[in-house]
Amino acid sequence: MIPTVRRTRLTGPTRRTRRTLRGVRVAGAGVAALLALTACSSSDSDSSSTKSDSSGSSASDRLSGTVTVFAAASLKESFTALGKEFEKAHPGTKVTFSFGGSDSLAASITGGAPADVFASASPKTMKIVTDGGDASGTPATFVRNQLEIATLPGNPDKVASLKDLTNKDLKVVLCDKEVPCGAAAQKALDASRLKLTPVSYEQDVKAALTKVELKEADAAVVYRTDVRAAGDKVEGVEFPESADAVNAYPITLLKGARNTDTAKAFIALVRSAEGQKVLTGAGFLKP
Repeated sequence: MIPTVRRTRLTGPTRRTRRTLRGVRVAGAGVAALLALTACSSSDSDSSSTKSDSSGSSASDRLSGTVTVFAAASLKESFTALGKEFEKAHPGTKVTFSFGGSDSLAASITGGAPADVFASASPKTMKIVTDGGDASGTPATFVRNQLEIATLPGNPDKVASLKDLTNKDLKVVLCDKEVPCGAAAQKALDASRLKLTPVSYEQDVKAALTKVELKEADAAVVYRTDVRAAGDKVEGVEFPESADAVNAYPITLLKGARNTDTAKAFIALVRSAEGQKVLTGAGFLKP
């Protein structure tokens, strides 16, 4: 079910103590335990019968090889953690990632770049892949994400709302409008009837956040998951208009997958209860 987002007007800066990805590490331990149990169960089943699926997909201890995952930049921390746990649970496997703007990744896939899995930050960018005939099956939404304003530590400019970003004295950075985080930011601005001219448009959400971390910008509109991952390098400010621009994240197996069984197992982990613990622990919303 889609969680209800409480819409309240902010009357002052909303400061939140930033947590590191401790939740990701703790949840990751749970992932490892679940996968280890699954592996043991599959092994017991194989020992009692010589009959098996010719694809080998029913026995987790038969998974091997490399899985290449193209994923939205905002998934970097949580997917990296899940990839490590997957490799521990399945010796002989390796998960490699290419993180970036979803639009660029989609263009690479339709252009023939070798990949097994695509996890996008919006249905619009996933549609590029499905329309190109490069998806295998129907993409499934596995999480959602909401915007937040990232400011310098301590919020020295006292940013309290989206409207405050229109101050001409502030150096504000946005994601490019073709990138999901940029499209969402524009949607929030349009809903508020606000016009904002940033000092730069960045290729992906991590690039936008880095501008603030390096103090090259006073603020950026990014995802709350990225603010959380940055720890004390930035401070987050929530704004009610973000409720009108929540992005759904779909994931799919690709037709050009070279390691189908292992790729399917990784997708299953992402969508599993333990995978969801890692993702929600990083600040993502449930699908």
